[in-house]
Amino acid sequence: MAEKSLMKGNEALAEAAIRAGCKCFFGYPITPQTEISAYLSKRMPKVGGVFLQAESEVAAINMVYGCAGSGIRCMTSSSSPGISLKTEGISYIAGADLPCVIINVQRGGPGLGGIQPSQADYWQVTHALGHGDFHALVFAPASVQEMVDTVTKAFDLADEYRMPAVILADGLLGQMMEPVAFEDVEIKMSDASGKPWAASGHGGKRKHTIINSLYLKPDELEDKVRERFQRYEDVKAKHTEAICDYCDDAETVVIAYGSTARLAKSAVEAARKEGIKAGIVRPVTLWPFPVNEINEACKNAKNVLVVEMSMGQMVEDVKLALNCSKPVEFYGRTGGIIPKPAEILAKIKEMGGKN
Repeated sequence: MAEKSLMKGNEALAEAAIRAGCKCFFGYPITPQTEISAYLSKRMPKVGGVFLQAESEVAAINMVYGCAGSGIRCMTSSSSPGISLKTEGISYIAGADLPCVIINVQRGGPGLGGIQPSQADYWQVTHALGHGDFHALVFAPASVQEMVDTVTKAFDLADEYRMPAVILADGLLGQMMEPVAFEDVEIKMSDASGKPWAASGHGGKRKHTIINSLYLKPDELEDKVRERFQRYEDVKAKHTEAICDYCDDAETVVIAYGSTARLAKSAVEAARKEGIKAGIVRPVTLWPFPVNEINEACKNAKNVLVVEMSMGQMVEDVKLALNCSKPVEFYGRTGGIIPKPAEILAKIKEMGGKN
């Protein structure tokens, strides 16, 4: 078993990216994710990679666009307002069918908001990450170790399906320190080898590859979008993931993701000790959303509670997943305030009285 080191979440993410074969990073500093850039500025040159602090978030994502077109594994990271500035470039990347990894260490909003943890970017990252018809893979790890383990998966699936992958963290996960182990992983397709679509040079041995997201003929653009959505259906069939605990006999099922799920699980375990039949589902993939897993976990439930560090952005997706067959309630804190397990437990008890 690999030796564990105590690392801050942001720095662990950065190291994991290098070990996953990331060769180029383009970013711009913003709290609470700046340690990712700071760490990579020192490490990338030592491993033969490229670190570049761009003049803006807009510039950084367009550098990712160019680098991804060459077939090299590349990444950017930011925090909420910075991701907003990157969304046009992310749409171009998706429209050109290119892989990359984007890390969002969320902070409170809207606007500049604050620098404390938040989950208020859920709608943006799952439903409106840029203009046009497209999706990005979205992973929601709940610990520093899981963030590390997710990086390789994100790069691999981005390459396999030629689409952006987002790791949705928050200020709590980015700033906390936990023991982590870096396992040896098989690096797949970290360069242009095996990527015939890449604009990587070929010495006249094949047809020129053109990286493009502009299609002026409507029928041609429609065909490209439809083909892309066929790939999305394959992603949905193979790569949804959720972790369920105590759900077999649960009358109240709590659904939460990321760091909030850890707090919610503590509340569920406290409820169990008091004889309350509560369970918890933690979506690991936010896109594709784990519809089947949620339905299975809630099949015996009388009601469902969604807990988030927002005003309730995942609630509608949970209702749709359940086809509105169960009553769904919400508890959350926003503006950078982290919900306490005692608060969640109180809500579980309140809902228990409604059964």
